[in-house]
Amino acid sequence: MNDESDDTEVLELVIPETLAGWRVDRALAMVTGRSRAETLRLVEAGLVSVAGKVVSKASTPLEAGQHLEAVVPPLPSGRVDADAMVPVDVVLEDRDFVIVNKRPEQVVHPGAGQMTGTLVAGLLARYPEMSQLVDLGRCEAPRPGVVHRLDKGTSGLLVVARTIEGYDSLSRQAAEHSMERTYWAMAEGHLADDRGVIDAPIGRSLREPTMMAVRADGRSARTHYEVVERLERPHAATLVELRLETGRTHQIRVHLAALGHPVVNDQRYGHRRERRLGEGRFFLHSRFLTLAHPRTGERVSASASLPADLLALVAGTAWA
Repeated sequence: MNDESDDTEVLELVIPETLAGWRVDRALAMVTGRSRAETLRLVEAGLVSVAGKVVSKASTPLEAGQHLEAVVPPLPSGRVDADAMVPVDVVLEDRDFVIVNKRPEQVVHPGAGQMTGTLVAGLLARYPEMSQLVDLGRCEAPRPGVVHRLDKGTSGLLVVARTIEGYDSLSRQAAEHSMERTYWAMAEGHLADDRGVIDAPIGRSLREPTMMAVRADGRSARTHYEVVERLERPHAATLVELRLETGRTHQIRVHLAALGHPVVNDQRYGHRRERRLGEGRFFLHSRFLTLAHPRTGERVSASASLPADLLALVAGTAWA
């Protein structure tokens, strides 16, 4: 899920052989397109970690296979180039907006680690009028029409504006939390209660700055949940429906982890167990979306069934 109100991006990278031996600041500069001075500042601010430990020296050499994470401000770059080769799975098309079913491997817009091939590039090829939102100053150049986001590893429903009327209305609904977003997740183990509300503030982790955490001084965050099914075999797990009352960075993943039942296959907030899904994929799917039509105010709803990889986990066939 990533309805990020935080404009930073989190870069995650497994160091390839080609970067083995490189200084961490130099490798970051090459991967992100930023200057060495900028990446040095990231290291000095404690925003870079390698193999789970915060890096204190920019000269730290990298080893192949290490996991690097960095909190990176977005590039103040120009426009996204339309790319008709990027698949766009349209669920509902309207003159003011489009609801799509985002694939788990897709990145919504350019950011840390990926500047091309994003979902926005595919949308611009199909709906070129979205570029006018940038011309008129409604949104930043890398994010035409984007009013909320999903993590790369999250699949499911996402609404994107096509017109000024659509952007202004949908942005307001997202900010006021009147846009109803319901997710399905599979959590490790069995949740104690069949339904409840997780009310726990979220802020950036003090121990690991590339992650979020429940913190007393964090921003308020509320997640409503209801158990869909309790699975016994081959491993204890809970299929759960979750509705966001707020939209904090990684909210569902952080909240379920705080309960002691992290999202299945979440290598970031979970137990880093053997991977049961693809690289960077975890069991989190934007299942239902309801919003007010920008012109008429009528309620518009959409749904997206669980994709094949998640259905396989529910059926138990992916638990090797």
